This record gives sequence, C-alpha cells and structure tokens, in this order.
Amino acid sequence: MKIVLTDAQTVVDGLVSADILKQFGEVVSYGLLSYEEVAGKIADADIVVCNKTLLDSHTLRLAKNLKYIGLFATGYNNIDVDYCRSRGIAVCNAGSYSTSAVAQHTFALILAHFNRTAEYDKYVHDGRWKRSKTFSPFVYPLNELSGRTLGIVGLGEIGKAVAKIALAFGMEVLAYSRTPKNIEGVSDVSFDELLRRSDIVSVHCPLNPESDKLFGKEAFARMKRGALFVNTARGGIMDERALYDALESDRLGGACIDVLTVEPMVEDCVLMRAKNCIMTPHIAWAPVETRQRLMGIVAENIAAFLRGERKNRVES
Repeated sequence: MKIVLTDAQTVVDGLVSADILKQFGEVVSYGLLSYEEVAGKIADADIVVCNKTLLDSHTLRLAKNLKYIGLFATGYNNIDVDYCRSRGIAVCNAGSYSTSAVAQHTFALILAHFNRTAEYDKYVHDGRWKRSKTFSPFVYPLNELSGRTLGIVGLGEIGKAVAKIALAFGMEVLAYSRTPKNIEGVSDVSFDELLRRSDIVSVHCPLNPESDKLFGKEAFARMKRGALFVNTARGGIMDERALYDALESDRLGGACIDVLTVEPMVEDCVLMRAKNCIMTPHIAWAPVETRQRLMGIVAENIAAFLRGERKNRVES
C-alpha cells in the first residue's frame, strides 16, 4: 500500500517520527503541500494521512485508489466527508490525544497572566533587580487564583481536565455546555450567567455554526469588567476585532490566546497591537509526548481499518 502524508511538518520533527506507519506499506512524506499540489501527489495513494490539508472533490478527484483518510487531528472540517462517503473512502480522526497537554497550556497561560512571570523574568535579566532597594520589588501586581471563579465554555474531555486543575487551585468552577455534565464541584449554568460571574472565561468547545464568533462585542460586553478571556480551542470562536476593542477599552483585564481565525498569523492581525494580550502560536496540543501519542492513535486507526473495524470512523 502507498501511504501519503500531505502536511507532515505539522506533526513530525526531529523528536517525533512517522516511522510507525511503515508497517502498512510505502510511506511518502511531504512537509506541506499547497492546495494546487495535493491532487497530483496523492493520485496513486491507497491511504492519505493529513492534519489540516483541504481534501475535497477537487484535491481528491485523481485519487482513484484511495480507500482511507487518516487525520492527525480531532477536528475534520477540512475533509469533505459527504464526498468521501460517495466514493467509499473511510475517514478516521484522532480524539482525546491532547487533553492533558491543552489543559496544561491553558493554565500556563492563566498563570503567566496572574503571576507576571515573563515581565519579572525580563526585570531580572535587564539588571533591574540588582539595582532594587528591596529584596522583593513590587513592580507588577500579582494575584491569587484561589477563590476566583473560572467559567468553562465546553465541558468535553479538555474542559473537564481544566475544571479538575481549577478545583485543585481552590477556584469556583462554572460550566456552560450543550448538555449539563453533573460533575462534582462544577456548577452547570447558562451562558449569560457564566459571562456575568466569571473572573476567567476559558473556551474549550468545538468550532461549528453555533459557536462561530460566539465571543463577539456583545459577549465581551456581558463579561465581568476586568475579567480574563482564554482561548485554546479555535480562533473562529472569537471576533478578533471585538476582543481588541474590549482589551483597549479596559472592559477586559487581559486575554490569553493560542489560536486565531487565520493561521499562521496574518501580517496585520489586530491582536498584535492589543494590550494585556498573551499569545502563543497554536502549540497547546504539541508537546513531544502528545504528538507521539497522536502518531500511535493514527497507526492504530489504520490497523483497525485494515482489520475491517470502524474505529474512530467519522460520520457526517
């Protein structure tokens, strides 16, 4: 069998290898194919594995031997599932591989905001501590998490992991989800109540028509003044201009962002100019162990498919 990886560099590097896939046949790995290149490169593939490559009726039109598409991701909005079904092409995603990593990064961002670690590190390395009159200079205000209220939007596996960490910090935890989860220590509330009561709002829901631009001007206006907004889910869930305005007007006390609507970041992204905004380049999911786990899930999905099983099969 011929297995083609269309955007391998989004997962593979010097620490994480795709060699596990060689057990199934010849592996041809491309770092990052453009949309125009995809059709020709996968024309004779039996299996395609991708992360964000757009696989639609145009890019798949020449792939007459294609039987299976595997995803280095949980989301599959880049795959035309209906077209694949009409062609008899199986599509399988990888779920629950990054739960711990994203929950960890969520709190790394929250702690960076409340503990001002980057600012104090710069203060020390700029030589300013050497010139301080006191052993503990109060240059940047610090605040405790204990006793604060965290509102979680989307209480799936990642949301539940974030709630568990928050409870360990002594925080009150609210959650808004399509269906109440009845988790001990977590109060299921309406979206409006969550916005009104939360000191921190952290987004962990999927991007879909219901959540698209869920956090816009109106939602930010309903949040508690001075609250922190955290998004490690999908950029499309927020209106970037509205977030910028909420930060500049001091409606919000800060934002911690790992995702944007367009990635990589566009040259004129408005959030680059926003104050009190910590940003990382969509790396919450990407620790070495997480990517190794992901590669194992992708390999097991292929093995299950070849055994005639429907493991992690996507259905539209």
